[in-house]
Amino acid sequence: MPAQRALLPRSAPAAALVSSGAIAALLDRLEERSVECHSIMVVRGGHVVAEGWWAPFSADRPHLLYSLTKSFTSTAVGLAITDGLLSLDDRVVDVLPDRVPAGVGGQARRITVHHLLSMTAGHDTDSLTEAWRTDPRDLVKGFLRAPFAESEGTRHTYDNATTYVLARMVERVTGRGLPEFLDERLFAPMGVGHADWDRVAGGSSFGFHGLHLTTEAVAAFGELLLRGGRWGDRQLVPRDWVELATRRHVATLPPGDTDFCCGYGYQFWMSRYGFHGNGSFGQMCVVVPSHDLVVAVTGANSQAQVIHDAIRECLLPGIDQADDGGSDDVLADRLRRLSLVPPHGLDHPDRSVKAIVESTVLPEGTPVTVEPVVGGWSLGLGSLREIAAGHGEWRESRPLGRPLVAAGAWQDDVFVADLYVITTPHRVRLSVDARTRTARAVWNLEPLTTPNLELHLRSPLMTRPDVA
Repeated sequence: MPAQRALLPRSAPAAALVSSGAIAALLDRLEERSVECHSIMVVRGGHVVAEGWWAPFSADRPHLLYSLTKSFTSTAVGLAITDGLLSLDDRVVDVLPDRVPAGVGGQARRITVHHLLSMTAGHDTDSLTEAWRTDPRDLVKGFLRAPFAESEGTRHTYDNATTYVLARMVERVTGRGLPEFLDERLFAPMGVGHADWDRVAGGSSFGFHGLHLTTEAVAAFGELLLRGGRWGDRQLVPRDWVELATRRHVATLPPGDTDFCCGYGYQFWMSRYGFHGNGSFGQMCVVVPSHDLVVAVTGANSQAQVIHDAIRECLLPGIDQADDGGSDDVLADRLRRLSLVPPHGLDHPDRSVKAIVESTVLPEGTPVTVEPVVGGWSLGLGSLREIAAGHGEWRESRPLGRPLVAAGAWQDDVFVADLYVITTPHRVRLSVDARTRTARAVWNLEPLTTPNLELHLRSPLMTRPDVA
């Protein structure tokens, strides 16, 4: 894969008045709490002062952002409003009249862009599942049919479907797909040329999920927000919109001392020290205006608050301090050597096995094969053929078009392999018992769209082919 052009300049921590020891303490905290990270990037004063990827993840690979996608959709809404094509008071029923169910109630007819952005439409739970169940052919109709428990504008409920509707409204008023609109107005001017989107069967992006970006692109987005929408000598996003989107519009429930209880903006979370975009399983863009700081993280964990606490308790005390150059060098070496550990065990270069898998990752009864090759194995999982797995190293293959990175080993009579869907937080642990000729395949964290591995490996990416 060709190297991506750097979006942000680099600097040693000391030159940006950041303690390398504080960054090391942040890494120590994450390791102590068993937080699986895939990447981290720290930006101070517009310069990257620390960056690292846990192998097999790497700088050039886009990573699924899950709900961090929402913050980008919000930016698209802001651009459409700037263009005079949309307003905060515009109603769904007026912008998308052909997607309004017959006989829809009064509250559904009053939902505006503001209610969608702030997630105050009035549903008491996330309406996405109900919208999918009610009308998989049109999630806008399904959203408007979902029962309302509260008056609009009165209570925040985290509601994925609101962002799906926003994406469709942006597309209607601009005449462009959401990915194409953001490519033209945001990504291309920033120099981001690799944005990838997961789509539903009809070809539309989810809007609330599904954007894949590199860690540096996420950090650059945070830097854009920190600079009030300015990128170099261009005002890509109006400062007024950035300020409006990243301030509190509604309280979040339940109240408490966490960075998800400080209020919600327009598809941004408020925090105890700034604001952030957040995606499931550890995808984060944290902006700390008071310290001229941005932290981008990707990973596979459900410990977002642990990461926030580590930033606040370990990193922020080291801002406006500088360690000596030797400490910077030690940190840089540590960041270069970050790695997730491949399965341990033997290679047994003459041993092969065939089995039948029991799992939800693949259809029940799928045949599995393990064949030795030089330095590793070639795996077969039903229709997924010639999956490369290394011994003590990671190997990449593309059985259906998208990359899969794997490593394995024999542990007594059981062959064990980790298969990373490398542009996502997810991996499959495959265990093949040579004695019983049975196999198990399980997700580390089951993907939120579908457990079917094949759908995450097909190109173009479409993980909900049942939704139009």
